[in-house]
Amino acid sequence: MYWDHWSLNRVLILFVGLAFLLIGIQVTLYHYRQNFHNKVMWMPVVGSPIFFVAGVILVWYNAAWLHTLFIVLMWIGAVAGMIGLYFHVRGVGIRVGGFALRNFMTGPPVILPMVFTAIAVLGLIAAYWKEA
Repeated sequence: MYWDHWSLNRVLILFVGLAFLLIGIQVTLYHYRQNFHNKVMWMPVVGSPIFFVAGVILVWYNAAWLHTLFIVLMWIGAVAGMIGLYFHVRGVGIRVGGFALRNFMTGPPVILPMVFTAIAVLGLIAAYWKEA
């Protein structure tokens, strides 16, 4: 039920939780700036705080059900990031001039959804990590 020590996966879960807090703030600012014109923009805004809370609680209380919940949430986060990548690349492409460098610089940030997915995948690695 409780953790024995600060193992690598425990530290990584804490890092992932805190990273979702920070990236959630950034995503909220970007999507608020765009007036949430697409409903799918709410997913990372609502999901990030949930991922943060689940990760931080899991760091302090290692219950099996919470571990399973964290894994499910990280899978949702990874898929949501890939969906976000699609919408961000599409958003760049529909701007005047298409996939020109200036549209990548001023349009939706294409890297941010990939970071969202990468953090979720790191959470999955930490959750599935088995120490020898």
